[in-house]
Formats: sequence, structure tokens, C-alpha cells
Amino acid sequence: MDFHNKVAVITGGGSGIGRAVANAMAKRGVRAMALVDMSDSIEDVADKLNAEVGRKVAIPFQGNTTDEAFRSSVYDAISRHFGPVSLCVPAAGITRDDLAIRIDKNTGKARIYPLDRFKLVVDVNLIAPVYWALEMIGRIAEDRAVRGLKRWMPAEGMQGSVGFIGSISSQGNRGQISYASTKAGLEGAAATIMKEAIFHGVRCGVIHPGFTDTPMVRAMGEDYVAKNILPYTQLGRLIRPDEIADAICFMLANSAVSGELWVDAGWHAPA
Repeated sequence: MDFHNKVAVITGGGSGIGRAVANAMAKRGVRAMALVDMSDSIEDVADKLNAEVGRKVAIPFQGNTTDEAFRSSVYDAISRHFGPVSLCVPAAGITRDDLAIRIDKNTGKARIYPLDRFKLVVDVNLIAPVYWALEMIGRIAEDRAVRGLKRWMPAEGMQGSVGFIGSISSQGNRGQISYASTKAGLEGAAATIMKEAIFHGVRCGVIHPGFTDTPMVRAMGEDYVAKNILPYTQLGRLIRPDEIADAICFMLANSAVSGELWVDAGWHAPA
């Protein structure tokens, strides 16, 4: 799983799975990576990572991943200084969990999950990741066209890899109508992109993590995790972010791996 001289873009790089992927790629020799996050802590994350590996590999970019101009500017900047991007892990994501329907105890009226909240989760978790991936693929395709190359041939070697972050929630999960929908949507997007992008030599797959020890999961509360998550995993613990990162690097680097990879610690939802 050597990424020597590769250039990567990772969104959600400030914490959780995104940060773990950045660490894993740095250890595997990636030349440079754009670390993208909404939080201003991304500067410190990049500095710490660079100090750990003893070289300037992580370049921080703070901004909204749903912003088209911001996305383009990140690719422009990292490519200008380090060369074309060939690895993309759009890991930024949010949850806005609640039941799809709630009955008000006082009025007896149904409260439907707010539409604006659903759209926000779709924008961040589905549309943005797809377009961060398409940005890379489009640039690879343009570069090949300039060089007079058309359909990719295996003898050329892979030109790029995309690793989407799905979830076990894509199978459906109580209280996650918006989140589960976006993760299931990534499956269809990735399958379609793979059929098209291989023309340009780019692979695309989806990693489906189980419950991982990230701020997003810890926000559920220790009691919830102990009662509703840990009893239903074969490991009896939350997955470590570095375990997910290792699986992502495996999918990105091994050209024989395609489709979807489940890294769920043997999770089985309660009946």
C-alpha cells in the first residue's frame, strides 16, 4: 500500500476517519495531501502531522465542502505546487438524527422530519463527496485528452482512485432517515462513477465503516454506545479510526479490489 509520489485530497481531514486516513497516507509515503475541513483546527492538525512524519506533506484548507468555488481552488492550489491529484477520499460528513415521524403528545399531530435538515445532510454527505471525486476525475480526463490519450489501457497503470465513506447505516437505521439515505446514495453514485471513470483509468469504491470511535459517534453519549452499539458488535468495542483508514488505503491501492468493502466489526442491528 505504497502511495509514494501520489497527491491526495481528503475532506473532513480535521478529525475522525479523515484525519486517520491522512496519518495512514503520510506513513505510506504520499507526496502531498490537501487536508480540507470546516474547522480552523485543520491548521494545527496539518502542523502536527507534518511534525510527526518530519516533512511537509499535509497542506490545510479551511472551507465549506459544498462550495463549488472552494473545491476548485483546493484542487488548483495543491496541483500547482505538487502535481495532479490521483487519490480522493471525501470523508466530510454530518448527522442530523431524529425519527422521520414524531407524534406530539399534546396535540396528537405528526411532526415530519424537517425538509431543510434533510437537504443539508444530502448536500454535505452525498452531493459534495460525489463532486469532489468528479473534480479529480475530470482533471485526469482533461490531462489525458491534452496528451492525445483516449480509452485507458491496463498497461498504463491506474491513473487514480476514489474512496467514498459509506456506512452500515446505508442498510437502514432507526432515527437516521437523512444520514442513511445519503450513505445508500453513495453506493449508487460510486457504482455509476466506476463504470464511467474506468475509461480514464480511475477506480472508485465505497468503504462502509461500522460504529467508529470518532467525535460523531461519541456525541451519542457513553450510555447510548454501551447499551445500543457495543452489545451488537462481535468485537465488543468501537472500531478505531486507524482500522478504517487501513481499509481505505487497501481499497485505494489494490486495483483488484472493487465495489464495496464492509469494515463493520461484525455489526448486527438488533431486531
